[in-house]
Amino acid sequence: MAEIIVAKSAGFCFGVRRAIKILEELTQRESCVYTLGPIIHNPQEVERLKGLGVKTLNGHRPREGTIVIRTHGIPPREERKIKAFGLKVVDATCPYVKAVHEAVVSLSKEGYFVVIVGERNHPEVIGTLGYLEEVGGRGKVVEDLKDLKEVFKEERVGVVAQTTQREELFKEVVGELSLWVKELKVINTICNATSTRQEEVKEIAPKVDVMLIVGGRNSGNTTRLYQIAKSLNPNSYHVETQGELKREWFSGARRVGITAGASTPDWIIEGVIKRVRELCS
Repeated sequence: MAEIIVAKSAGFCFGVRRAIKILEELTQRESCVYTLGPIIHNPQEVERLKGLGVKTLNGHRPREGTIVIRTHGIPPREERKIKAFGLKVVDATCPYVKAVHEAVVSLSKEGYFVVIVGERNHPEVIGTLGYLEEVGGRGKVVEDLKDLKEVFKEERVGVVAQTTQREELFKEVVGELSLWVKELKVINTICNATSTRQEEVKEIAPKVDVMLIVGGRNSGNTTRLYQIAKSLNPNSYHVETQGELKREWFSGARRVGITAGASTPDWIIEGVIKRVRELCS
């Protein structure tokens, strides 16, 4: 039987747990509950919530019920639009994401060109850009160092990060900018939960024979955990559920590491642990 090492922080972060609680409580007292897009990036948990009566809006306008803003947040103009529906709106945006919104607004008002280290098509970044645009700010999303070229001509630059961004990229961007711009202000908005998970996977992956990263393939923070693990241990695998595990992965394995993204529920992690025990027995 292989030893199984599970990262202490694997699974739901504070913001996700808070959002799921909000939804579960709403379904107990209201008949029509909607979310603007999936509440979190985990298909299986979204499907479970669907079974409780939570519906995902895909462009149509509901006639009644409550609309819940998902954890990633939305641009202010979109929030005004849904409030104009006349329906009740509940904001489940993660407080750490709200802090990013406040940071870009503050930097813009102080006259900084704002660099957002993150994925330009990620809903969190789209929402953050909406707040920057709301105050007439100027900025750019940076996905890698190549995106910085046009930023170098700016004299005053402020930097924030998508809350689930990779720490190494954030450090690289800040370091590069410090060599080129006259004034640089950095607000580290990477969430503590993200940093902790990344540090844990760096600690565990090199010490095990097989490393499993559990979570939605549409989850940015889960994908980054997998990328880190893979760079440290070639026998690293990203799975959404226990059904994806293959017996040959564990042939001869004496130690198996498991971690999970911030939007992965405990019931999925527990299922993976149980299946690994079966495959390693």
